[in-house]
Amino acid sequence: MPPFTVLHVCMGNICRSPMAERLLAREVQERLGRQGPTDPGRADELVHSHSAGTGGWHAGEEMNPPAARQVTARGGDVAGFAARKLRSDQIDAADLVLTATADQQEYVVALRPDAAARTFVLGEFGRLLATVDAGGLPPAAATPDAVYARGVALVDAAHAAREGAAPLPADDLDDPWGRGDQCFHRVADEIEETVRPLAAVLLP
Repeated sequence: MPPFTVLHVCMGNICRSPMAERLLAREVQERLGRQGPTDPGRADELVHSHSAGTGGWHAGEEMNPPAARQVTARGGDVAGFAARKLRSDQIDAADLVLTATADQQEYVVALRPDAAARTFVLGEFGRLLATVDAGGLPPAAATPDAVYARGVALVDAAHAAREGAAPLPADDLDDPWGRGDQCFHRVADEIEETVRPLAAVLLP
């Protein structure tokens, strides 16, 4: 039940998935802010955005500094982040799982086959999102029940739209770890290309 829960997955959970986690949270917060002053806790009650890694060697670490710079530069919050190893119960509790790459999507589905219909490569989900008729989704409102119902219907529509097709190579996010700020900037741009329209559909 509410909130609508989005789990972002990459390998180490210090670069790509934390950027996606916090940039989606920022988008939700900003959309709520257009309706009047609000606090981050209310945004989390509507859309819970969190992340984990298929590895585990970075567990407990902060976000990689260049990733954190991208989040803060774009108005997001990096406070309190700590990397985690992906667990089955996190997948079970997620309404939408967004992975950085197709390999990680396969990892999630191998761990929890029943999550296949709600697990997408992030770029793949962004492509499919553009094909969904938002007018066919449940009515929009800034309440937990309405956002949850709209989100679950959106995931179902995106799954139907892919019709069993595999993700495209271009859907993968490059791993920016150990690379420069320019690479992190490009990856953060690609993340925003999906999380921004996702937030806009959940809270139009």
